[in-house]
Amino acid sequence: MTMSTPEERPGEAFTEAAAEAVRTSVMAFRLVMAIADAVRRQQQKKAGRENELLDAEKASAETSEEVKRFLPDDIATALLEGADWPQLAQQLMALKAAGVDLEAMLPRVGEITVTVRDQVAANAEKVKRAGTEEWAKALRETLPAGPVREAILSSPAWPEMARTMATLNDRGVDVRAILASAYEEGVGVDQAVGKVLAAAEVPTTSRDATLSYGPLTVGLDIPKDLDLGDRERALRQLAIESENPKFVRMVREAMPGAEREADLLVSARHWPLVAARMADMESKGQPVAEHLARLSKDPSWQEGPQSQMGRRLVQAAVDALRKPVGAPAGPGPRVSTAAARSTSPSVGPTKAAKGAAPSTPGVAAHREAGPAPKSGKTR
Repeated sequence: MTMSTPEERPGEAFTEAAAEAVRTSVMAFRLVMAIADAVRRQQQKKAGRENELLDAEKASAETSEEVKRFLPDDIATALLEGADWPQLAQQLMALKAAGVDLEAMLPRVGEITVTVRDQVAANAEKVKRAGTEEWAKALRETLPAGPVREAILSSPAWPEMARTMATLNDRGVDVRAILASAYEEGVGVDQAVGKVLAAAEVPTTSRDATLSYGPLTVGLDIPKDLDLGDRERALRQLAIESENPKFVRMVREAMPGAEREADLLVSARHWPLVAARMADMESKGQPVAEHLARLSKDPSWQEGPQSQMGRRLVQAAVDALRKPVGAPAGPGPRVSTAAARSTSPSVGPTKAAKGAAPSTPGVAAHREAGPAPKSGKTR
């Protein structure tokens, strides 16, 4: 048997540590998928409409390209080569069939797996066991009461989820941070499935329209039933479906050497609102490209947790677009949503008819005080 030299062993240790980091990130992916699937099943079970899973082979064929597209190569390869990939593919297809937008969800889950991979790699020499944890207690302390926490604890897969949490914790991963991120995905799944099940009900102001009210949408008209969970529909609702590829290209051109970050921005959930602002600025003859150039001149969005990069990029893009050309580079002032709501001349999110000014003051959502435009389509 050939013995490795001292020079070879450190390289082997590094390779093994990197492989361990990828394996752990795959475990995190499985955990998030298990939580999302538990929420889907709970919603559909309550409605008596739980769907049968798609054939494993067909599900694998239909989802493998999406996984390769939205996840890092090393993590995607490990997932697709795993023995349980057919079951994961079935879960993904079940979520898609239930109304979840995988093109929006997978990049966010990808951010979680990258964070886990990097945490394990950085803590490879500090791995230690912390003993038995009360993961149900940790779950209740981390997540608010509601359908997501209920779905996790009542799921038949809960014991396996708890074992996974313990293993991730042993490997130096911040499990509570994963749970907090996975909770947002669970809420999204709950809403997406509930939306499909309640499609026949009379629509009310959507959660996306309500939560987006403020700096993201000031000066814009947004529909009352805005649906950011469905990228294609959101672009249609904002009347920018055909213009979106151009705006994506403009962002990438404004961020040379930061292709991955540019992709995070244009794949972020709130990207349609950023694109809508770009379209609104173009219609007013404003230099959109000059505004976007600030993303490279002021890279303060790089500061902070990697898992929140997409959100910071959205905020930075909105700040860059709203700040007048010629203003000093630097992070713009943060506007409180509550303050914006209290001082806005609008009374709530609505969608104005094309070419028509509001008949009474304060009915066009997110429109700043001033004369109505004489021409141009309403966004």
